Amino acid sequence: MPIESFLEYIRYEKNLSTHTVLSYRNDLFQFKKFLETECDGIEMQKVTSDCIREWVALLSEGGMSARSICRKISSLRAFYRYLVVQSDIQESPVKNIPLPKVHKKMPVYLRQDSMNELLDDVSYGEGFEAVRNKLIIAMLYHTGMRRAELIGLRDTDVREGEIKVTGKRNKQRLIPYGEELSQMIAGYRQARKESCGDDCGFFFVRENGEPLYPQLVYRVVNGSLSKVCSLDKRSPHVLRHTFASAMLNNGATLNSVKELLGHHSLASTEVYTHIT
Repeated sequence: MPIESFLEYIRYEKNLSTHTVLSYRNDLFQFKKFLETECDGIEMQKVTSDCIREWVALLSEGGMSARSICRKISSLRAFYRYLVVQSDIQESPVKNIPLPKVHKKMPVYLRQDSMNELLDDVSYGEGFEAVRNKLIIAMLYHTGMRRAELIGLRDTDVREGEIKVTGKRNKQRLIPYGEELSQMIAGYRQARKESCGDDCGFFFVRENGEPLYPQLVYRVVNGSLSKVCSLDKRSPHVLRHTFASAMLNNGATLNSVKELLGHHSLASTEVYTHIT
C-alpha cells in the first residue's frame, strides 16, 4: 500500500518523529476516505488536481483553519513527491495547488521582569520535586530547548558549561550555559541522588526514577507561569520564545540564535525580530 510504504520511508529513512509520522498518517488516510466517499473510490496514484482542490474546498467550508489546511496540503505534497521518486506516477497532482494564506501569529513570550520574578521570587515549595520543577523552568529559559528535547536529556548530556541536545531528525547541538544554571544543576543532582539514587539514566526524572512525560512538564510550566503573568498561552514553548527574544535584545546575532534554537532555516528565527 503506497501510504504505508511512504510512512515507513519518512520514519526510517528521513528519521521524522513519531508525532510527525502520525500527523502525515492522519492527513493521508483522511484524504483517502474522501476519495472513497466523494470521488468514486479513485486510487491515490490516479488522483487529479481537481480532486485535491475539491477536498481543500470541502475542508474550508467545514470551518478548518488555513494553517491546518496548509499542513494537509503539505502532507499530500510530500506523499506525491515520494510517488514520483518511486516512479509510481509521472507528475505530482499537488504541484500547482496553492496554499491558503496564513496570518502569522506573533510569538508569545514573558517580559524580563516577569521572568526575573519567576526565577527569583516565586516559591516552588520544598523537596526534590520543588528543586526539579524550578530547574525545568530555568533550563527551558536559559537554553531555549524544546519540551521533547528537555525530556530526552540523558544525564551524560548535561556537562560542565554545556548541554548536548538532540533535536528534530536526531540533529544534535551544544548549548552553553552560565554559573547561575550550573549551581542549580548541581543542587538538583544532589537532590536527585538523595531521592532516586545514582543510576537514573535520564537527567530529569520523577521521584520513582522514571523519566518525565510531556503533560507533566506542561503542568509544571503552566502552573509556574500563572503566578507571574496573565497570558492565555502558558506552555513550555513560551519559555523558548522568551529565550530567543532575550538573546536578541541583549545583542546576539540572528544566526547564533538560530543555531542555539536548532532551527533548520533562518526564516523560522526571523519572526523574533518583530518582538525585539
